[in-house]
Amino acid sequence: MSSALDIYTGFFGLRERPFSLVPDPDFLFWSAAHRAALTTLDYGILTRAPITLITGEVGSGKTTLLHHLLRTLGRDVRVGLVSNVQGDRGDLLRWVLMALGQGAAPEAGYVDLFAHFQTCLITEYSAGRRVILIFDEAQNLGREALEELRMFTNINSGKDELLQIILIGQPELRETISRPDLAKFAQRVAANFHLPAMDAQTLHDYVAHRMTVAGATHGIFRPAALDAIHGATGGVPRLVNQICDLSLVYAYARDEAEVRREIVQQVLEDGVFFGGGRSAAAVLLLRQGQRKTLD
Repeated sequence: MSSALDIYTGFFGLRERPFSLVPDPDFLFWSAAHRAALTTLDYGILTRAPITLITGEVGSGKTTLLHHLLRTLGRDVRVGLVSNVQGDRGDLLRWVLMALGQGAAPEAGYVDLFAHFQTCLITEYSAGRRVILIFDEAQNLGREALEELRMFTNINSGKDELLQIILIGQPELRETISRPDLAKFAQRVAANFHLPAMDAQTLHDYVAHRMTVAGATHGIFRPAALDAIHGATGGVPRLVNQICDLSLVYAYARDEAEVRREIVQQVLEDGVFFGGGRSAAAVLLLRQGQRKTLD
């Protein structure tokens, strides 16, 4: 039996759903900002920066960018990916060891855990591999945890640093690192970039890119519809994906081969797009502004 999504994609001649909320490197759109962010990551890795920082709003494409990076790292790199870590120093070390595939006895204290971690780094170094710890959702790290990470970067073998750290998080992470009491940590951040939201033209290109990757052979979203989507989302990719997906559903339900501005407005007025509280303001703007038809 065909699912609603099968009917939806078939109606528009698509191979797959173009605006899934699940991060997918195959759909990564290389805006100027995303290229700059990737360049920053590459620079941090190649120069063995102790700490590299990438921030952006929720849904700005940070995790998708991260997944792309993971697919490009060579065999000479041992990666430990840690997400949503919380707790004290001991908990942080346990999360790190687990990310590196290292077990730790439940009764082990901080000194034992740190010794285990240091041995792991030295073992990888002896095998010709360097270790990169990547913390996703790093805005959840408190001051104590960040200071602990700074201490991790002091582990070295002669002139060679054994560990690099990449922090991926929301804008408040930059605010935390900028605090006076974290000045020593900030000095270890050798590469950093903030992913901004998309402007209107970038959003047009972004939607066209994802539709093409999904199999579209012609433009389905009208320019006026995309302008309305930008007004409703502020250019945040995850919100753009949500409203584009809903707009395609509405167009399919109406048996319309294109997504027009009126369809986007109906999605907003029906309240099915939450958009982090942006949709109500977007509806008001659409009602107050002059409607344009670009047919």
